[in-house]
Amino acid sequence: MPRRIESLFLAGPAGRLETLLEEPEHQAPVEAALACHPHPQFGGTMHNKVVYRIARGLRRAGCVVLRFNYRGVNLSQGEYAEEIGETEDARVALGELRARYPELPVMTAGFSFGARVALRLAAQEASIRRVIVAGFPTRIAERSFLIDVRVPKYFVQSTHDQYGPRTDFLPFYESVPEPKHLDWVEASDHFFAGALDQFEALVQRIGAAR
Repeated sequence: MPRRIESLFLAGPAGRLETLLEEPEHQAPVEAALACHPHPQFGGTMHNKVVYRIARGLRRAGCVVLRFNYRGVNLSQGEYAEEIGETEDARVALGELRARYPELPVMTAGFSFGARVALRLAAQEASIRRVIVAGFPTRIAERSFLIDVRVPKYFVQSTHDQYGPRTDFLPFYESVPEPKHLDWVEASDHFFAGALDQFEALVQRIGAAR
């Protein structure tokens, strides 16, 4: 069957939200995934290369994926709102995904700042079954919301992540409540440089492990 790709605007809390919905290439979707992009004040968009790889890996695992731009990014209206507003944007996008695919289980995934948004939303929304956490930035100290994320959490971290270095990440990971799983990707920086193919393949394997 032809793959469904749809660009659409949603009514967000701060104005319209630009989104992109993509179904799997060769099958009907078996899970719905919301993909959250990195920090909007540092060039993050839904077209970030790591987020693109997350989306493609999950589609290859049978997921329908909704990407979106936070308020103030590209064609989305509004202004940066200190992660709290961006989480509200994600909640609207999640609602659209659930409305379109009410029969499917739902997961969130995110990279860097987007990983925080994906986890924060999972702490608040009971419909979210699991979370893929890529490049978690341990240099951001506030993370009390994690105690409320009781669903499976799949962490994927670069071995040379300058914003979540191994020496910081390991004690942080130990503090995260179960269930959880950690995979390291041998890459040269936070953005999985030199290892995006390996990263995408890992996301696909996680996505398929339902």
